[in-house]
Amino acid sequence: MTAPGPWVGVDIGGTKTLAALVGPDGRVRDRRRAATPAAAGPAAVLDTAAALAAPLLDGLGAGPVGVGTAGTVDPATGAIRYATDSLPGWTGTPVAAELAARLARPVRVTNDVDAAALGESWVGAGRGRRHLLLVTVGTGLGGAVVRHGRVERGARGATGEVAHLPAPGAEALRCGCGRYGHLEAIASGTGLAAGYALATGDPVTGREVAQRAQAGDPAAATVVGRAGTALGAALAGLVALLDPEVVLIGGGAAEALLPAAAEAYAAHLPAAWAGVPLLPAALGGDAVAVGAARLALTWTEHP
Repeated sequence: MTAPGPWVGVDIGGTKTLAALVGPDGRVRDRRRAATPAAAGPAAVLDTAAALAAPLLDGLGAGPVGVGTAGTVDPATGAIRYATDSLPGWTGTPVAAELAARLARPVRVTNDVDAAALGESWVGAGRGRRHLLLVTVGTGLGGAVVRHGRVERGARGATGEVAHLPAPGAEALRCGCGRYGHLEAIASGTGLAAGYALATGDPVTGREVAQRAQAGDPAAATVVGRAGTALGAALAGLVALLDPEVVLIGGGAAEALLPAAAEAYAAHLPAAWAGVPLLPAALGGDAVAVGAARLALTWTEHP
């Protein structure tokens, strides 16, 4: 029996925090948003998340809140096992316990890409699919696998982390993990910026590289095309490994990379998986918050 809802989902990112009130149909009924005070430290980030969520919880009883956040999350405790410098000091933060204390209700926490995959599986481009792979292309590169409505976590809560696959063409580019030659180093906003700087000496953002490619800049078009090709080839290999029903691409840089990625994906996809489509994700900026609300709902259904 599905709990009536609505539910509150919170998206804690390096630049923005979003809290959304989500109905049992997956539609966002209300949302509150603020800049994430990352430089002020974890306590300030948690205070902001709680302040956004609290008004949406008014009158909802004592049900749980779902949270999707940057970083690798310990699924048993809701604490952050590892996070990059996009949220300084975030590693080790007991997010579930701290927010539960601030909101006076249970809190369940997952990685932001895992939450986005839950949202897409529930009411997005993966709706009705039992098994999907989502890859998000933003500043970095993230991935998540959902099977039968639940995120596959693995031994360390990090299943689907496609960022660190070796990628031809990325040998001279540094990944966010500090090593060279990984998929994130070429197929991400950071990778686009690094590739363009290497080719031209011009230090611009990944977003600007994508805009220049669209405007006809040959160097930018080459960088974007190479990134999309690397991503599409990697996804074709992952389909053979994971056997999903659908592969989704989301994130701010997804639109720029999708044409070349789709071409490479089709070229490299083994014949046995020829029917597995590569599709754009559908929920946009609401995906993490919607998936976090779904996390709260499923926790109520299956505590």
